[in-house]
Amino acid sequence: MTKKPSPLTINEPLRHRDHSAPLSRRDFLRQGFITGTGAIIGGGVFSLFSNPHTAYAAVSADLDALATDIGCSLGGLSGPGKIPFICFDLAGGANLASSNVLVGQSGGQMDFLDTSGYSKMGLPGDMIPGLADTTVAATMLNGSDGNFTNSQLGLRFHSDSAMLKGILDKFTSVAPGLVDGAVIAARSDNDTGNNPHNPMYGIAKAGAQGGVVTLIGSQSSDSGGNSMSPASLINPEIRPTKVDRPSDVTGMVDTGDLTAVLSDPADVTAVMESIARISHKKLSLGSVTPGINITQDDIIKDLMRCGYLKAADIADRFAGVDVNPEKDAAIRGATGIFSTTEFDNDSEFRKTASVMKMVIDGHAGAGSITMGGYDYHTGDRQTGENRDLRAGRCIGACLQYALIRNKPLMIYVFSDGSLSSNGALDNSSAVGSNELGGRGKGQWTSDNSSTACSFYLVIKPNSSISTYANTGLIDYHQIGRFSADGSVITSSSPAANNVNLLVNTVIANFMSINGDLGQFTTLFPNHGLGNIDNMISFGAF
Repeated sequence: MTKKPSPLTINEPLRHRDHSAPLSRRDFLRQGFITGTGAIIGGGVFSLFSNPHTAYAAVSADLDALATDIGCSLGGLSGPGKIPFICFDLAGGANLASSNVLVGQSGGQMDFLDTSGYSKMGLPGDMIPGLADTTVAATMLNGSDGNFTNSQLGLRFHSDSAMLKGILDKFTSVAPGLVDGAVIAARSDNDTGNNPHNPMYGIAKAGAQGGVVTLIGSQSSDSGGNSMSPASLINPEIRPTKVDRPSDVTGMVDTGDLTAVLSDPADVTAVMESIARISHKKLSLGSVTPGINITQDDIIKDLMRCGYLKAADIADRFAGVDVNPEKDAAIRGATGIFSTTEFDNDSEFRKTASVMKMVIDGHAGAGSITMGGYDYHTGDRQTGENRDLRAGRCIGACLQYALIRNKPLMIYVFSDGSLSSNGALDNSSAVGSNELGGRGKGQWTSDNSSTACSFYLVIKPNSSISTYANTGLIDYHQIGRFSADGSVITSSSPAANNVNLLVNTVIANFMSINGDLGQFTTLFPNHGLGNIDNMISFGAF
Protein backbone atom coordinates (compact mmCIF):
# COMPACT_ATOMS: atom_id res chain seq x y z
CA MET A 1 0.00 0.00 0.00
CA THR A 2 1.31 3.45 -0.91
CA LYS A 3 1.75 5.72 2.07
CA LYS A 4 -0.21 8.96 1.76
CA PRO A 5 2.24 11.87 1.72
CA SER A 6 2.17 14.35 4.57
CA PRO A 7 0.65 17.74 3.80
CA LEU A 8 3.05 20.54 3.01
CA THR A 9 3.63 23.26 5.57
CA ILE A 10 2.78 26.87 4.82
CA ASN A 11 6.31 27.76 3.67
CA GLU A 12 7.33 24.43 2.12
CA PRO A 13 8.19 24.57 -1.61
CA LEU A 14 6.04 22.77 -4.19
CA ARG A 15 7.74 19.99 -6.16
CA HIS A 16 5.57 18.84 -9.07
CA ARG A 17 6.44 15.72 -11.07
CA ASP A 18 4.73 17.22 -14.14
CA HIS A 19 6.74 20.46 -13.92
CA SER A 20 10.35 20.95 -14.95
CA ALA A 21 12.84 21.93 -12.28
CA PRO A 22 12.65 25.66 -11.47
CA LEU A 23 15.25 27.67 -13.35
CA SER A 24 14.20 31.32 -13.20
CA ARG A 25 13.38 33.52 -10.24
CA ARG A 26 9.71 33.39 -11.27
CA ASP A 27 9.81 29.56 -11.26
CA PHE A 28 11.26 29.55 -7.76
CA LEU A 29 8.68 32.08 -6.63
CA ARG A 30 5.53 30.38 -7.94
CA GLN A 31 6.61 27.02 -6.49
CA GLY A 32 7.44 28.60 -3.15
CA PHE A 33 11.19 27.97 -3.10
CA ILE A 34 11.57 31.67 -2.33
CA THR A 35 9.09 34.10 -0.84
CA GLY A 36 7.89 37.24 -2.52
CA THR A 37 9.78 40.29 -1.37
CA GLY A 38 8.87 43.94 -1.36
CA ALA A 39 10.24 46.54 -3.74
CA ILE A 40 10.19 50.27 -4.10
CA ILE A 41 9.69 51.94 -7.45
CA GLY A 42 11.26 55.38 -7.40
CA GLY A 43 11.94 58.11 -9.95
CA GLY A 44 14.91 57.92 -12.25
CA VAL A 45 17.56 60.54 -12.95
CA PHE A 46 15.51 62.54 -15.44
CA SER A 47 12.56 62.83 -13.03
CA LEU A 48 14.71 65.35 -11.18
CA PHE A 49 14.16 67.73 -14.10
CA SER A 50 10.38 67.37 -14.34
CA ASN A 51 8.05 70.26 -13.65
CA PRO A 52 8.38 71.08 -9.95
CA HIS A 53 5.54 70.34 -7.58
CA THR A 54 4.33 72.78 -5.00
CA ALA A 55 6.03 71.63 -1.83
CA TYR A 56 3.93 71.09 1.19
CA ALA A 57 7.01 71.19 3.33
CA ALA A 58 8.12 74.54 4.67
CA VAL A 59 11.57 74.49 3.07
CA SER A 60 13.08 77.96 3.28
CA ALA A 61 12.18 80.31 0.43
CA ASP A 62 15.70 80.59 -0.98
CA LEU A 63 16.01 76.82 -1.31
CA ASP A 64 12.53 76.50 -2.73
CA ALA A 65 13.48 79.10 -5.35
CA LEU A 66 16.70 77.22 -6.15
CA ALA A 67 14.71 73.99 -6.58
CA THR A 68 12.36 75.74 -8.97
CA ASP A 69 15.28 77.21 -10.90
CA ILE A 70 16.90 73.83 -11.56
CA GLY A 71 13.63 71.92 -11.97
CA CYS A 72 14.02 69.83 -8.81
CA SER A 73 10.74 68.42 -7.48
CA LEU A 74 10.25 68.81 -3.74
CA GLY A 75 7.46 68.12 -1.31
CA GLY A 76 5.98 64.92 -2.76
CA LEU A 77 2.35 65.30 -3.77
CA SER A 78 1.28 68.43 -5.58
CA GLY A 79 -2.41 67.87 -4.98
CA PRO A 80 -4.84 65.75 -2.98
CA GLY A 81 -3.58 62.54 -4.59
CA LYS A 82 -5.59 59.51 -5.65
CA ILE A 83 -7.20 56.69 -3.72
CA PRO A 84 -4.45 54.36 -2.46
CA PHE A 85 -4.06 51.20 -4.57
CA ILE A 86 -2.52 47.85 -3.57
CA CYS A 87 -2.43 44.73 -5.71
CA PHE A 88 -1.67 41.15 -4.66
CA ASP A 89 0.20 39.00 -7.19
CA LEU A 90 -0.27 35.35 -6.13
CA ALA A 91 2.48 33.68 -8.14
CA GLY A 92 1.83 30.25 -9.62
CA GLY A 93 -1.87 30.03 -10.49
CA ALA A 94 -4.01 30.21 -7.35
CA ASN A 95 -7.65 29.21 -7.13
CA LEU A 96 -9.78 32.33 -6.83
CA ALA A 97 -13.04 31.25 -8.53
CA SER A 98 -15.95 29.88 -6.47
CA SER A 99 -14.01 28.13 -3.71
CA ASN A 100 -13.05 31.68 -2.73
CA VAL A 101 -14.86 34.40 -4.74
CA LEU A 102 -18.13 33.28 -6.32
CA VAL A 103 -18.39 33.37 -10.10
CA GLY A 104 -21.59 32.88 -12.06
CA GLN A 105 -23.18 32.78 -15.46
CA SER A 106 -24.76 35.66 -17.42
CA GLY A 107 -26.91 36.78 -14.50
CA GLY A 108 -23.91 37.48 -12.27
CA GLN A 109 -22.45 35.94 -9.15
CA MET A 110 -25.73 34.42 -8.00
CA ASP A 111 -26.54 32.85 -11.39
CA PHE A 112 -25.10 29.58 -10.15
CA LEU A 113 -23.04 27.05 -12.12
CA ASP A 114 -23.82 23.35 -12.49
CA THR A 115 -22.58 20.84 -9.96
CA SER A 116 -19.91 19.73 -12.46
CA GLY A 117 -18.62 23.29 -12.75
CA TYR A 118 -18.29 23.68 -9.00
CA SER A 119 -16.64 20.26 -8.76
CA LYS A 120 -13.96 21.46 -11.20
CA MET A 121 -13.50 24.47 -8.90
CA GLY A 122 -12.98 22.24 -5.87
CA LEU A 123 -16.46 22.27 -4.30
CA PRO A 124 -18.24 18.97 -3.56
CA GLY A 125 -21.94 18.53 -4.24
CA ASP A 126 -22.93 19.13 -0.62
CA MET A 127 -21.15 22.54 -0.48
CA ILE A 128 -22.24 24.21 -3.72
CA PRO A 129 -23.61 27.78 -3.63
CA GLY A 130 -27.39 27.88 -3.55
CA LEU A 131 -27.68 24.72 -1.48
CA ALA A 132 -29.18 25.15 1.99
CA ASP A 133 -26.28 25.44 4.43
CA THR A 134 -27.07 23.74 7.71
CA THR A 135 -23.47 23.36 8.86
CA VAL A 136 -22.29 26.96 9.08
CA ALA A 137 -22.56 27.08 12.88
CA ALA A 138 -19.95 24.33 13.02
CA THR A 139 -17.65 25.87 10.41
CA MET A 140 -15.29 28.78 10.59
CA LEU A 141 -17.59 31.59 9.47
CA ASN A 142 -20.79 32.86 11.02
CA GLY A 143 -21.56 35.32 8.25
CA SER A 144 -23.10 32.83 5.84
CA ASP A 145 -26.17 33.90 3.92
CA GLY A 146 -27.53 30.40 4.56
CA ASN A 147 -26.74 28.97 1.13
CA PHE A 148 -22.95 28.59 1.18
CA THR A 149 -22.51 32.23 0.15
CA ASN A 150 -21.24 35.14 2.22
CA SER A 151 -21.91 38.80 1.36
CA GLN A 152 -20.18 40.52 4.29
CA LEU A 153 -17.74 42.19 1.89
CA GLY A 154 -20.40 43.12 -0.68
CA LEU A 155 -18.60 40.96 -3.25
CA ARG A 156 -19.86 37.45 -2.50
CA PHE A 157 -17.50 34.73 -1.35
CA HIS A 158 -18.13 31.07 -0.60
CA SER A 159 -19.05 30.88 3.08
CA ASP A 160 -16.27 28.33 3.69
CA SER A 161 -13.60 30.27 1.75
CA ALA A 162 -10.16 30.04 3.31
CA MET A 163 -9.27 33.42 1.82
CA LEU A 164 -12.38 35.01 3.31
CA LYS A 165 -11.57 33.49 6.69
CA GLY A 166 -8.15 35.12 6.50
CA ILE A 167 -9.59 38.49 5.47
CA LEU A 168 -12.08 38.51 8.34
CA ASP A 169 -9.40 37.35 10.77
CA LYS A 170 -7.59 40.68 10.27
CA PHE A 171 -10.38 42.92 9.03
CA THR A 172 -12.31 42.82 12.28
CA SER A 173 -14.32 46.00 11.71
CA VAL A 174 -16.37 44.83 8.72
CA ALA A 175 -19.80 46.48 8.53
CA PRO A 176 -22.60 46.58 5.92
CA GLY A 177 -21.81 48.93 3.03
CA LEU A 178 -18.23 49.58 4.14
CA VAL A 179 -16.60 47.33 1.52
CA ASP A 180 -17.64 46.14 -1.92
CA GLY A 181 -15.98 44.68 -4.96
CA ALA A 182 -16.18 42.94 -8.31
CA VAL A 183 -14.86 39.74 -9.88
CA ILE A 184 -13.56 39.70 -13.45
CA ALA A 185 -13.87 36.46 -15.42
CA ALA A 186 -10.56 36.39 -17.28
CA ARG A 187 -8.25 33.56 -18.28
CA SER A 188 -4.48 33.84 -18.34
CA ASP A 189 -1.61 31.46 -19.01
CA ASN A 190 -0.47 29.11 -16.27
CA ASP A 191 2.83 29.26 -14.42
CA THR A 192 4.41 32.15 -16.25
CA GLY A 193 5.46 35.68 -15.50
CA ASN A 194 4.78 36.59 -19.13
CA ASN A 195 1.15 37.48 -18.46
CA PRO A 196 1.06 41.31 -18.47
CA HIS A 197 -1.09 41.33 -15.32
CA ASN A 198 0.51 44.10 -13.31
CA PRO A 199 -1.44 47.40 -13.55
CA MET A 200 0.79 49.68 -11.50
CA TYR A 201 2.31 51.73 -14.32
CA GLY A 202 -1.22 52.43 -15.55
CA ILE A 203 -2.33 53.37 -12.05
CA ALA A 204 0.58 55.83 -11.91
CA LYS A 205 -0.36 57.22 -15.32
CA ALA A 206 -3.88 57.73 -13.95
CA GLY A 207 -2.41 60.05 -11.32
CA ALA A 208 -1.31 57.92 -8.37
CA GLN A 209 1.75 59.40 -6.67
CA GLY A 210 3.21 59.47 -3.20
CA GLY A 211 4.99 61.86 -0.92
CA VAL A 212 8.26 59.90 -1.21
CA VAL A 213 7.97 57.54 -4.20
CA THR A 214 5.44 57.01 -6.95
CA LEU A 215 4.95 53.25 -6.55
CA ILE A 216 5.98 50.36 -4.38
CA GLY A 217 6.21 46.82 -5.67
CA SER A 218 7.42 43.38 -4.77
CA GLN A 219 10.19 42.21 -7.08
CA SER A 220 13.27 43.70 -8.70
CA SER A 221 11.68 43.39 -12.12
CA ASP A 222 10.44 45.85 -14.70
CA SER A 223 6.90 45.47 -13.35
CA GLY A 224 7.77 45.42 -9.67
CA GLY A 225 6.06 42.03 -9.37
CA ASN A 226 6.05 38.45 -10.59
CA SER A 227 3.85 39.13 -13.63
CA MET A 228 4.82 41.59 -16.34
CA SER A 229 3.26 44.97 -16.99
CA PRO A 230 1.73 45.75 -20.39
CA ALA A 231 4.63 46.96 -22.54
CA SER A 232 2.74 50.05 -23.67
CA LEU A 233 2.41 51.27 -20.08
CA ILE A 234 5.97 50.79 -18.84
CA ASN A 235 7.68 53.98 -17.76
CA PRO A 236 11.40 53.34 -17.17
CA GLU A 237 11.56 56.36 -14.85
CA ILE A 238 9.74 54.38 -12.15
CA ARG A 239 11.46 51.00 -12.34
CA PRO A 240 11.52 48.95 -9.09
CA THR A 241 14.09 49.18 -6.33
CA LYS A 242 13.87 46.17 -4.04
CA VAL A 243 12.78 46.29 -0.39
CA ASP A 244 11.92 43.26 1.70
CA ARG A 245 11.85 44.44 5.33
CA PRO A 246 10.70 47.43 7.38
CA SER A 247 14.24 48.78 7.61
CA ASP A 248 14.23 49.34 3.85
CA VAL A 249 11.13 51.49 4.23
CA THR A 250 12.72 53.61 6.93
CA GLY A 251 15.81 53.98 4.74
CA MET A 252 13.80 55.82 2.11
CA VAL A 253 13.13 58.70 4.48
CA ASP A 254 16.36 58.47 6.44
CA THR A 255 17.34 61.82 7.96
CA GLY A 256 20.61 60.41 9.24
CA ASP A 257 22.06 60.43 12.73
CA LEU A 258 21.05 64.06 13.23
CA THR A 259 17.74 62.87 14.68
CA ALA A 260 19.66 61.15 17.45
CA VAL A 261 21.67 64.29 18.22
CA LEU A 262 19.00 66.97 17.74
CA SER A 263 15.71 66.34 19.49
CA ASP A 264 13.83 69.11 17.67
CA PRO A 265 12.91 68.16 14.06
CA ALA A 266 13.17 71.85 13.12
CA ASP A 267 16.85 71.78 14.08
CA VAL A 268 17.43 68.80 11.81
CA THR A 269 15.82 70.67 8.92
CA ALA A 270 17.90 73.78 9.61
CA VAL A 271 21.15 71.78 9.52
CA MET A 272 20.21 70.03 6.28
CA GLU A 273 19.24 73.36 4.69
CA SER A 274 22.59 74.83 5.66
CA ILE A 275 24.38 71.89 4.04
CA ALA A 276 22.33 72.44 0.86
CA ARG A 277 23.28 76.17 0.78
CA ILE A 278 26.99 75.48 1.36
CA SER A 279 27.02 72.77 -1.30
CA HIS A 280 25.29 75.06 -3.78
CA LYS A 281 27.90 77.79 -3.21
CA LYS A 282 30.77 75.35 -3.65
CA LEU A 283 29.29 73.96 -6.85
CA SER A 284 28.81 77.49 -8.17
CA LEU A 285 32.48 78.50 -7.71
CA GLY A 286 34.18 78.89 -11.02
CA SER A 287 30.99 78.36 -12.96
CA VAL A 288 30.17 80.51 -15.93
CA THR A 289 26.93 82.20 -16.71
CA PRO A 290 24.66 79.50 -18.15
CA GLY A 291 24.22 79.79 -21.89
CA ILE A 292 21.99 78.08 -24.33
CA ASN A 293 24.11 74.94 -24.37
CA ILE A 294 23.90 72.65 -21.33
CA THR A 295 27.06 70.67 -20.65
CA GLN A 296 27.44 67.36 -18.91
CA ASP A 297 29.10 69.25 -16.06
CA ASP A 298 25.99 71.44 -15.69
CA ILE A 299 23.76 68.39 -15.45
CA ILE A 300 25.97 66.73 -12.83
CA LYS A 301 26.01 69.87 -10.73
CA ASP A 302 22.24 70.21 -10.90
CA LEU A 303 21.85 66.57 -9.93
CA MET A 304 24.07 67.15 -6.91
CA ARG A 305 22.20 70.31 -5.97
CA CYS A 306 18.89 68.49 -6.27
CA GLY A 307 20.17 65.64 -4.10
CA TYR A 308 21.07 68.03 -1.29
CA LEU A 309 17.76 69.87 -1.69
CA LYS A 310 15.82 66.63 -1.50
CA ALA A 311 17.72 65.65 1.64
CA ALA A 312 16.69 68.94 3.26
CA ASP A 313 13.12 68.44 2.06
CA ILE A 314 13.01 64.87 3.43
CA ALA A 315 14.35 66.11 6.75
CA ASP A 316 11.69 68.82 6.88
CA ARG A 317 8.85 66.42 6.18
CA PHE A 318 9.99 63.32 8.05
CA ALA A 319 12.27 64.28 10.96
CA GLY A 320 10.38 62.99 13.98
CA VAL A 321 7.87 61.08 11.81
CA ASP A 322 8.17 57.30 12.19
CA VAL A 323 7.36 55.34 9.04
CA ASN A 324 8.52 52.03 10.53
CA PRO A 325 5.62 49.52 10.67
CA GLU A 326 7.40 47.68 13.50
CA LYS A 327 6.82 50.72 15.72
CA ASP A 328 3.23 51.39 14.65
CA ALA A 329 0.97 50.14 17.46
CA ALA A 330 -1.90 49.88 14.99
CA ILE A 331 0.10 47.30 13.00
CA ARG A 332 2.27 45.34 15.43
CA GLY A 333 1.75 44.44 19.06
CA ALA A 334 -0.96 43.66 21.58
CA THR A 335 -3.45 46.06 20.01
CA GLY A 336 -2.11 45.80 16.46
CA ILE A 337 -3.39 44.06 13.36
CA PHE A 338 -0.55 41.55 13.68
CA SER A 339 0.55 40.18 17.02
CA THR A 340 4.23 40.64 17.82
CA THR A 341 4.81 36.90 17.37
CA GLU A 342 3.20 36.57 13.96
CA PHE A 343 4.77 39.80 12.70
CA ASP A 344 8.25 38.76 13.81
CA ASN A 345 7.93 35.18 12.52
CA ASP A 346 6.30 35.66 9.12
CA SER A 347 8.07 37.58 6.37
CA GLU A 348 4.85 37.87 4.34
CA PHE A 349 3.23 39.81 7.18
CA ARG A 350 6.25 42.11 7.56
CA LYS A 351 6.31 42.75 3.82
CA THR A 352 2.57 43.44 3.71
CA ALA A 353 2.82 45.79 6.68
CA SER A 354 5.67 47.71 5.04
CA VAL A 355 3.84 48.15 1.75
CA MET A 356 0.43 48.98 3.21
CA LYS A 357 1.84 51.60 5.58
CA MET A 358 3.72 53.34 2.78
CA VAL A 359 0.72 53.36 0.45
CA ILE A 360 -2.12 54.09 2.86
CA ASP A 361 -0.14 56.75 4.73
CA GLY A 362 0.45 58.50 1.40
CA HIS A 363 4.20 58.01 1.09
CA ALA A 364 3.68 55.91 -2.06
CA GLY A 365 0.92 56.20 -4.64
CA ALA A 366 0.35 52.49 -5.23
CA GLY A 367 1.94 49.17 -4.38
CA SER A 368 2.20 45.53 -5.39
CA ILE A 369 2.70 42.60 -3.03
CA THR A 370 3.90 39.34 -4.57
CA MET A 371 3.32 36.13 -2.61
CA GLY A 372 4.94 32.90 -3.81
CA GLY A 373 3.90 29.25 -3.65
CA TYR A 374 0.45 29.44 -5.26
CA ASP A 375 1.05 26.70 -7.82
CA TYR A 376 -0.49 24.35 -5.24
CA HIS A 377 -1.98 21.48 -7.29
CA THR A 378 -0.30 19.00 -4.95
CA GLY A 379 -2.96 16.28 -4.95
CA ASP A 380 -4.41 17.49 -1.67
CA ARG A 381 -6.50 20.45 -0.56
CA GLN A 382 -5.05 21.73 2.68
CA THR A 383 -1.80 23.01 1.14
CA GLY A 384 -3.76 25.50 -0.93
CA GLU A 385 -6.24 26.27 1.84
CA ASN A 386 -3.51 27.40 4.21
CA ARG A 387 -1.83 29.55 1.59
CA ASP A 388 -5.16 31.14 0.70
CA LEU A 389 -5.70 31.74 4.41
CA ARG A 390 -2.43 33.65 4.70
CA ALA A 391 -3.11 35.68 1.55
CA GLY A 392 -6.50 36.56 3.02
CA ARG A 393 -4.92 37.74 6.24
CA CYS A 394 -2.63 40.04 4.28
CA ILE A 395 -5.58 41.43 2.30
CA GLY A 396 -7.60 41.87 5.49
CA ALA A 397 -4.71 43.67 7.17
CA CYS A 398 -4.69 46.26 4.38
CA LEU A 399 -8.46 46.81 4.72
CA GLN A 400 -8.20 47.15 8.50
CA TYR A 401 -5.29 49.58 8.33
CA ALA A 402 -7.14 51.71 5.76
CA LEU A 403 -10.10 51.87 8.14
CA ILE A 404 -7.86 52.77 11.09
CA ARG A 405 -6.32 55.59 9.05
CA ASN A 406 -9.76 56.61 7.72
CA LYS A 407 -8.55 56.27 4.13
CA PRO A 408 -10.29 54.74 1.11
CA LEU A 409 -8.42 51.92 -0.59
CA MET A 410 -8.64 49.71 -3.69
CA ILE A 411 -7.17 46.20 -3.52
CA TYR A 412 -6.70 44.11 -6.67
CA VAL A 413 -5.96 40.35 -6.49
CA PHE A 414 -4.71 38.28 -9.45
CA SER A 415 -2.71 35.17 -10.28
CA ASP A 416 -1.04 33.75 -13.37
CA GLY A 417 -3.52 31.11 -14.49
CA SER A 418 -5.48 28.86 -12.16
CA LEU A 419 -6.07 25.18 -11.39
CA SER A 420 -8.79 22.58 -11.11
CA SER A 421 -9.91 19.52 -9.17
CA ASN A 422 -10.66 16.02 -10.41
CA GLY A 423 -13.43 15.67 -7.84
CA ALA A 424 -11.53 13.51 -5.33
CA LEU A 425 -12.05 14.86 -1.82
CA ASP A 426 -9.56 15.71 0.91
CA ASN A 427 -10.98 14.91 4.34
CA SER A 428 -7.71 15.49 6.20
CA SER A 429 -7.46 17.32 9.48
CA ALA A 430 -5.28 20.29 10.33
CA VAL A 431 -1.67 19.28 11.01
CA GLY A 432 1.15 21.29 12.58
CA SER A 433 1.48 24.73 11.04
CA ASN A 434 -1.42 24.00 8.68
CA GLU A 435 -4.35 25.56 10.51
CA LEU A 436 -6.89 24.21 8.03
CA GLY A 437 -7.41 20.65 6.89
CA GLY A 438 -8.94 19.56 3.60
CA ARG A 439 -12.44 19.81 5.14
CA GLY A 440 -14.01 17.56 2.54
CA LYS A 441 -13.25 19.78 -0.46
CA GLY A 442 -11.87 18.77 -3.83
CA GLN A 443 -8.17 18.08 -4.19
CA TRP A 444 -6.25 20.37 -6.53
CA THR A 445 -4.75 18.16 -9.22
CA SER A 446 -3.80 20.19 -12.30
CA ASP A 447 -3.27 23.61 -13.85
CA ASN A 448 -6.32 24.99 -15.64
CA SER A 449 -6.32 28.47 -17.14
CA SER A 450 -10.02 28.28 -18.02
CA THR A 451 -11.06 28.55 -14.36
CA ALA A 452 -9.14 31.80 -13.79
CA CYS A 453 -10.46 35.13 -12.57
CA SER A 454 -9.28 38.27 -10.79
CA PHE A 455 -11.12 40.42 -8.27
CA TYR A 456 -10.91 43.75 -6.52
CA LEU A 457 -12.24 45.19 -3.28
CA VAL A 458 -12.83 48.82 -2.38
CA ILE A 459 -13.29 50.32 1.07
CA LYS A 460 -14.78 53.74 1.75
CA PRO A 461 -14.83 54.72 5.44
CA ASN A 462 -17.65 56.90 6.77
CA SER A 463 -19.98 56.62 3.76
CA SER A 464 -21.58 54.02 1.55
CA ILE A 465 -20.21 52.86 -1.80
CA SER A 466 -22.40 53.65 -4.79
CA THR A 467 -22.55 51.77 -8.06
CA TYR A 468 -21.56 53.49 -11.28
CA ALA A 469 -24.68 55.30 -12.51
CA ASN A 470 -24.30 54.26 -16.14
CA THR A 471 -23.13 50.71 -15.60
CA GLY A 472 -24.24 48.27 -18.26
CA LEU A 473 -23.49 45.28 -16.04
CA ILE A 474 -26.40 43.02 -15.06
CA ASP A 475 -24.66 42.41 -11.74
CA TYR A 476 -22.10 45.10 -10.91
CA HIS A 477 -20.25 42.51 -8.81
CA GLN A 478 -19.23 40.55 -11.93
CA ILE A 479 -17.58 41.56 -15.21
CA GLY A 480 -17.80 38.78 -17.84
CA ARG A 481 -19.17 35.34 -17.09
CA PHE A 482 -18.51 31.62 -16.77
CA SER A 483 -20.19 28.69 -18.48
CA ALA A 484 -22.33 26.30 -16.45
CA ASP A 485 -19.49 23.76 -16.42
CA GLY A 486 -17.04 26.24 -14.90
CA SER A 487 -15.01 27.75 -17.75
CA VAL A 488 -14.45 31.41 -18.64
CA ILE A 489 -16.55 32.41 -21.64
CA THR A 490 -13.81 34.21 -23.52
CA SER A 491 -16.27 36.34 -25.52
CA SER A 492 -18.09 37.58 -22.42
CA SER A 493 -16.01 40.77 -22.10
CA PRO A 494 -12.93 42.32 -23.73
CA ALA A 495 -10.94 41.35 -20.61
CA ALA A 496 -11.94 37.69 -20.65
CA ASN A 497 -9.24 36.50 -23.06
CA ASN A 498 -6.77 39.39 -23.14
CA VAL A 499 -4.67 40.18 -20.06
CA ASN A 500 -3.71 43.61 -21.42
CA LEU A 501 -7.40 44.52 -21.52
CA LEU A 502 -7.87 43.03 -18.05
CA VAL A 503 -5.32 45.58 -16.83
CA ASN A 504 -7.16 48.37 -18.66
CA THR A 505 -10.40 47.25 -16.98
CA VAL A 506 -8.80 47.58 -13.56
CA ILE A 507 -7.35 51.00 -14.41
CA ALA A 508 -10.75 52.21 -15.69
CA ASN A 509 -12.43 51.13 -12.46
CA PHE A 510 -9.69 52.83 -10.44
CA MET A 511 -10.27 56.05 -12.37
CA SER A 512 -14.02 55.74 -11.88
CA ILE A 513 -13.82 55.66 -8.08
CA ASN A 514 -11.48 58.65 -8.30
CA GLY A 515 -14.01 60.57 -10.38
CA ASP A 516 -11.66 60.61 -13.39
CA LEU A 517 -13.34 58.15 -15.76
CA GLY A 518 -13.98 60.95 -18.25
CA GLN A 519 -10.20 61.20 -18.76
CA PHE A 520 -9.72 57.48 -19.42
CA THR A 521 -10.00 57.59 -23.20
CA THR A 522 -7.61 60.55 -23.35
CA LEU A 523 -4.93 58.86 -21.24
CA PHE A 524 -5.47 55.43 -22.80
CA PRO A 525 -6.75 56.13 -26.33
CA ASN A 526 -6.22 52.56 -27.55
CA HIS A 527 -7.80 50.93 -24.49
CA GLY A 528 -9.73 48.28 -26.47
CA LEU A 529 -12.60 48.03 -23.97
CA GLY A 530 -15.37 49.17 -26.30
CA ASN A 531 -18.28 50.66 -24.37
CA ILE A 532 -16.63 51.58 -21.07
CA ASP A 533 -19.99 51.62 -19.25
CA ASN A 534 -20.16 47.84 -19.64
CA MET A 535 -16.91 47.44 -17.68
CA ILE A 536 -17.44 49.72 -14.65
CA SER A 537 -18.84 48.72 -11.25
CA PHE A 538 -18.56 51.72 -8.91
CA GLY A 539 -18.98 55.48 -9.11
CA ALA A 540 -16.81 58.23 -7.68
CA PHE A 541 -15.97 58.12 -3.98
